[in-house]
Amino acid sequence: MKIKILNEKFDPWQEIVEFKRNELQNNPSIGASSVFLGTVRDFNDEEKVESLFLEHYPDMTEKYLSKIVDEAIKKHKIFDGLVIHRVGELKPTDPIVVVATWSEHRESAFDATRDIMESLKSEAPFWKKEGNQKGFRWVQVANEAAVDNAET
Repeated sequence: MKIKILNEKFDPWQEIVEFKRNELQNNPSIGASSVFLGTVRDFNDEEKVESLFLEHYPDMTEKYLSKIVDEAIKKHKIFDGLVIHRVGELKPTDPIVVVATWSEHRESAFDATRDIMESLKSEAPFWKKEGNQKGFRWVQVANEAAVDNAET
């Protein structure tokens, strides 16, 4: 499992290739991989978005991300998982998150990737502030329990 939280731009495809080569060592039992790549879009709630700023508490966020990937590995019997998430200032079209999983069969890879991404989106302790021509606004947290869950 590899969890990375980055302040700088990254190439999601290069990260995936390197992880598979270095961490999975081209494991011949891998029959499937699943990848989700999220990018910053230029609108939200019918408002134009010029920038997005993500904040987090490093130890808490890394602990939470490790927990959800560990759970997906056990639940879906995948070989491994990769999560890379940006923080700091982002612009539309920037990659914000990549989730990748590897398994024997496609169903396990698809399901694990979906579970990890859904947990990231709804529960992970990230705080988003959008910038537009009117100024800045905090994006409503989908699940206020994220902080409590990450600490347990």
